[in-house]
Amino acid sequence: MLSLDCSRVSPHLDSRAIDAASPLALEALRSLVRREGPGAGMLGWLDLPGTDARDAARMADWGKRVQDENDCLVVIGIGGSYLGARAAIEALPGEARFPVLFAGTNLSPEYHARLIETLAGKRFALCVISKSGATLEPAIALRLARNALAESAGARDASKRITAVTDRDTGILGATAAREGWQTFGIPRNVGGRFSVLSPVGLLPCAAAGIPVADVLEGARTELGRSTRIDASNDAVRYALARHLLHERGAAIEILSTFHPELASFAEWWKQLAGESEGKDGRGLFPASAVMTTDLHSLGQYLQEGSRRLLETFLVAAAPRADIVLDRAGADDDGLDYLAGRSLAEVNRCAFEGTREAHADGGLPVVTIEMPSITPDSLGGLFVFFEVAVAVSARLLGVNPFDQPGVEEYKSRMCRLLGKPQTP
Repeated sequence: MLSLDCSRVSPHLDSRAIDAASPLALEALRSLVRREGPGAGMLGWLDLPGTDARDAARMADWGKRVQDENDCLVVIGIGGSYLGARAAIEALPGEARFPVLFAGTNLSPEYHARLIETLAGKRFALCVISKSGATLEPAIALRLARNALAESAGARDASKRITAVTDRDTGILGATAAREGWQTFGIPRNVGGRFSVLSPVGLLPCAAAGIPVADVLEGARTELGRSTRIDASNDAVRYALARHLLHERGAAIEILSTFHPELASFAEWWKQLAGESEGKDGRGLFPASAVMTTDLHSLGQYLQEGSRRLLETFLVAAAPRADIVLDRAGADDDGLDYLAGRSLAEVNRCAFEGTREAHADGGLPVVTIEMPSITPDSLGGLFVFFEVAVAVSARLLGVNPFDQPGVEEYKSRMCRLLGKPQTP
C-alpha cells in the first residue's frame, strides 16, 4: 500500500491549508468519478484496472508466443505509446528477462542505424503502438524495421511477426494492419496516450518481457479503490492539493527524486503525465526528475541552495527486492569498517533520509511517496495513484487534463519544413 508524507511541506504550507482546500479537490475527484467536466469523454482510463481476466490472459499468451518464437521484441512508439511500458520493464528487472528494445522514440539516424545493426542475425518481432499511425517518429521507425524484418524473415513470415496496437477503425496504422494481416490489439478511443499504460499499449510489451500483467492490474484495481474514495484522507487527493497549493504560492518546478535507479524511466512517464496534463494557459508545475545518489553529485548544490521556487517529491520503496551486506575488510584501508555487517539497503535509506532532512532544512517543501517494494502489483498501484492525482490537480488549475493542443504546434511546422503534402 502506498503512503504519503506531507509533514515536510511546512512552513510553506500547513495541514490546515490542505484541509481547508480539500472540498475543492474532492469535488474535482467526484467529477472525474462521475465522468463529468472538461475532457469527460477521455476518462476511459478509470476502467482499465478492471480489464477482463480473459483479455489479460490473451495478452499474457501473446507475450509467451513472442518469447518462444523470437530472440527479442522491438516496440515502436513515442510518448505515451512507450513510456509506461519502458517504465515497468526497467523497474522490474527480476520479471522482465526477455529483451525488449525500443524504436521510434526519436529521429536520430545513429540510434536507428545501431538498432538495425543490433537486430542483424536475430529472430525478432515488432509491436507498433500508435492510435493513428501518422506520428512521424514511429512511422519512420516502422518503415525501417519492417524492411529489416522482411530481409531477415521473408515477407510472408514478417507479417506474422508484426503486431499493431491501434485504433482498428480509423487511421493509417489500422488500415495497414488489416491489409497486411497483422495481429491487432485495440486502444480504447476514450483513453489518451499518457493515461494508456494499463491498456494493451503498456501491458503487451510488459507481457513479452515476462512481467505478469494480471498482477499489475490487481495492484491497479486495489489502488483505484483507494485513490477514488471521496474522503479528505485520500492520499492521491492530498498529494494533488499539496502540489496545487504550493504552485499557487510560487512553486514553479516539481522535482521527482528517487533513490532507486530502476525507477528512472518511471520518472520519465510521470513527466509526460504531469507536463501534458497541466502545462496549459501559462500554468502548471514544470516536471523534472533526479536519480539519487547520482544526481546529488550534480544537482545537489542547486537543490540545497539554489532557487526556492521548487517542490521536491521523493519516490521511495521501503524494502528492496535484493540486497548486499558489506563485509569487513582484512585491513580497514578504505575506512569503511564502521559499515561492516550492514546492508547496502540501509546505507541507501540513510542517504535518502539525510538528503530529505537537508533539503527540507534548506528551504524546500518536501513530499514523500513510499511504496512497500517495487513489485508488479505495487507498480500498477503507483501508475493509478499518479493518474488520479494529476487529473485532480489539473482540474484544480482549471485546465482540461486530457488534451494537449500545444503538441500540434511543432508538428505542423516540422511537416511544413519537410514538405509534407497537405490533406484536403
